[in-house]
Amino acid sequence: MAKKFNLGSGDAVHIGQAINNLLSSYHIKAKFDSANIVGSWERLVGKPIAKRTKKVFLKDKVLFVQIESPAMKHDISLHKGHILEIFQKEFGNEVVKEIVLM
Repeated sequence: MAKKFNLGSGDAVHIGQAINNLLSSYHIKAKFDSANIVGSWERLVGKPIAKRTKKVFLKDKVLFVQIESPAMKHDISLHKGHILEIFQKEFGNEVVKEIVLM
């Protein structure tokens, strides 16, 4: 069952929405999303890809990924659309709009 948060005005809000409102009001939602995505990279793409990843960061809703192996970079580029779908399913369509391989 979803938890609710009472704002004092009698309105109940889901805890997730309350946290999003708090992050937005302090203008740190983008940093929170970025840290969340970078922290989830290995879990979502798997250890073999994560081991060959030098750098992952999010800037302006674009996920930049630096891969150390040219062969792995090529393989990932073939599946970039699928990886984007995984991240959008996990974090929402508005958090990651594109993936750039470096």
